[in-house]
Amino acid sequence: MTTPAPPLDRRYDLDWIRVGAFFLLILYHTGMFYVPWDWHVKSPHIVEGLMPFMLLTNPWRLTLLFLVSGAATRFMADKATVGALTRARVARLAPPLVFAMLVVVPPQSYYQVVEYIALHPNSGLSVDHFWLRYVTGSGHWCGLDGHCLVTPTWNHMWFVAYLLFYTVVLALLLLVWKTAGQAIQRAAEGLLRGAGLLVWPIVFLGFLRATLYPRFGETHALIGDHYVHAVSFSAFLLGFGLAKSEALRDRLTAVRWPALIAAVAAWAGWAIYVWTYRHDTPVPSPALKLVMRFVFATDTWCAIVAILGFGARHLTRGGPVLRYLTLGVFPFYLVHQTLIVVMAYHLAKLGLPQGLEGAILVVATFAGCFATYEIARRVPGVRILFGLKGEPAKTAAHRSTALA
Repeated sequence: MTTPAPPLDRRYDLDWIRVGAFFLLILYHTGMFYVPWDWHVKSPHIVEGLMPFMLLTNPWRLTLLFLVSGAATRFMADKATVGALTRARVARLAPPLVFAMLVVVPPQSYYQVVEYIALHPNSGLSVDHFWLRYVTGSGHWCGLDGHCLVTPTWNHMWFVAYLLFYTVVLALLLLVWKTAGQAIQRAAEGLLRGAGLLVWPIVFLGFLRATLYPRFGETHALIGDHYVHAVSFSAFLLGFGLAKSEALRDRLTAVRWPALIAAVAAWAGWAIYVWTYRHDTPVPSPALKLVMRFVFATDTWCAIVAILGFGARHLTRGGPVLRYLTLGVFPFYLVHQTLIVVMAYHLAKLGLPQGLEGAILVVATFAGCFATYEIARRVPGVRILFGLKGEPAKTAAHRSTALA
């Protein structure tokens, strides 16, 4: 059952989508322990058959998050000055980023080195005085192939670093062009109409995938990560523009079913391609590679359109559950990958059936995220380190009772 879409002074659908995307990210990073792709630690029993399921979200999950983050920034920008917006975002994003790099992320690097040493006992590496060597960048943890682990690092927190950077760039744009928000919205509404709603973004994303990706890849190092910036910042700006557009909301809703069908077809094509060439034999032809760049782009954009369209149609109500989860996704994101890495490394040594092991890993990760959130939101000095603002829960509840 659906309810009429509310006026665009608040987008509950985008809040729900943001929560769902972050939860899917937890499942995705759990899967990274099992698939053949490189990651910080790996299961001794790789599951190649998991790859097609991982590819269900791989093309679009982070692009969607940047789009939704851009939309959230629009609502903030319309209620505050450019200076206030910048200060608020820096105050919310910078402390957790630094805290994560110094405290939360180091265990990921530690177990990455420990596992490498176990697999390469003659590497000459050690984890003595690990944290001190980590924060000073003096670990010299280099593999036999010459690749070195550079520390301190932000690992999965690259998303937060990029979001902070994009917010500052947008603030500078708003400072010199006060009506940039309305201009971006008008441009999006003008371009994304009719068939252009699906065609132009696919062409754009396919072009970036065909030109920038082969040259620069994805590094998440901020500097030189041109392909990721081109995609992610564009998505951020698009979210900023569509946040308050009733026209775009209605258009996305109208094409949700065709977009979903196209996304599923593109996923099937991309998954078959990845599976067929997963061992780099045979080598795909340049023409096939080019076609698949645009198949990937089709999957990316059509999945996002379908999610936004179905969200706008059905996710129109807020409530206490949404408020709780909306605040919780930042702490969840901050700690989830460290929880997965640490628990996966130790669970793998118990010799459990792999299905049971995976289920325990997923449940324990979510439990750890909820526990972290419940603890962090109650401690004033800790809240800021987990991206939470305002008063601790008990203080806020007491004040509400006193004012009743």
